[in-house]
Order: sequence, then C-alpha cells, then structure tokens
Amino acid sequence: MTARLAEIWRYPIKSHGRERLAGVVLEAGQALPGDRQWALALDGAEAEAGHWAACSNFSRTSRNPQLAPFWAETGAGDAVTLRHAKLGEASFHMDDPADQARLLDWVAPLRPEGQPAATRVLKLEGRGYTDSDFASVTLCNRASHAAVEQQLGQKISPLRWRGNLWVEGLEPWAEWEWVGRDIRLGKALLRGVERTDRCPATMANPETGARDVPTVMALKEGWGHKDFSIRCEVIEGGEITEGCEVTPA
Repeated sequence: MTARLAEIWRYPIKSHGRERLAGVVLEAGQALPGDRQWALALDGAEAEAGHWAACSNFSRTSRNPQLAPFWAETGAGDAVTLRHAKLGEASFHMDDPADQARLLDWVAPLRPEGQPAATRVLKLEGRGYTDSDFASVTLCNRASHAAVEQQLGQKISPLRWRGNLWVEGLEPWAEWEWVGRDIRLGKALLRGVERTDRCPATMANPETGARDVPTVMALKEGWGHKDFSIRCEVIEGGEITEGCEVTPA
C-alpha cells in the first residue's frame, strides 16, 4: 500500500485551537505556514514577540487541559475565530492590541486556580512557537495511533497528539526509520530530525477538556518510551495536499 498524506492540521494560536487544511504550501526552513504563529505568554514569562521561547513561557494544554477543546478558523489577514465547548465562539484580529486584550479576558475563566494568568499575546511568523528549538513540522502515523489504542484497550481521538501531518499506509512505528532521512511529500521535501517526546497534554480529551486517558503511561508500558510522531524540517518548499504520496528517500 502506498503511503499517503491523510490529514493536514494547523494550530494558529499555540494550545488554543486547531483547523484542518486541504492543502498548504510549505517553505524551506519554516514551520507549517501559520502554525503556532501566536502564543499567550504567562505573567512573568521571559519571552518576546519575534523570538522563539520554550513552551514553559506560555499558556498550554499540558498545564491546563481545559484548552484542549478549542477549534480555530483563520480568515483574511490576522483574523482568527475560536470555538470552545464552554466559552462559545468569538473572533479576533490577532495583531490588534484591543482584540489581544479581549482574547486574554475571554480565555481567563479557563485558567486553573493557582496558575499564572496569560497577560500578553506574542507573534512569531514563519518559525512559529513550536515546542522544538527549530522550525518543525510534526508527522504522525495513523497505524502507530491504532497501536496506542490497542495498548489502551479503547479508541481515542488522534487530535490528542496535536500533529501537523497524518500519514496512512505505513506499518506501526515505521516513522522511526525516517529520522535522519529525507521524505518526499507532494512537491515538498522534508527531513526527519527527531522523535517527539510526549507530555500530559495528550491525556486531555479534545472534546471535553478532561484529563481522562493515560497516553504517556501507555507509551512507557507498551514500548519503553514516551515518544509519538517525529519532528521534521522542511528542506525544499512546495505544495502538499491531502491524498498526496509520501515516500522516504
């Protein structure tokens, strides 16, 4: 069976929503366009707009599982519409200081007691506020997800992994063999850089926000690690679409 790109996902605001794309044009040395372009910095965070900073500086699902149910839809320019099971729907112009303040107020009720509040909206174009210290695109294997489900003894949503690219037609964990190799994906060329270590963010239900499935423990007990998916860098830019072939070099 030929491996194919099954799904493409973007996360415009780090830990605050996901949107599915039919296709996108990747650029060499950049993350998936618009991915994690904005992030909500916590009070006292040592982070600045235009510069990458570690995830500990930002409001994120690993510390606040109630962020998991967010959906996002990007519009023209800097427009982003967010939907959440508890908060409803709201639209923001992300570069507008007034709308940034409105966004911070809107999400404030989700903050767990005792945790710092998000006080600033930061922007990092191209590179994005990915969890990695390089501009990465995360590639996931549907068969590996099915293996985790078997280990857990239940079905879970693939959205827990917050991946950019989902590939079908592989054997479970075949993606590990792509670390250090080039991967032709549609018109683009990616290179597998490292396995993605996972945290409690994947335990949060993307529909309810409840931390209800021990995903990290399942990985440790089943395979002796806590890795799922691989992080890739874009070597040659080009268009990718759902359904395009995925071929390791």
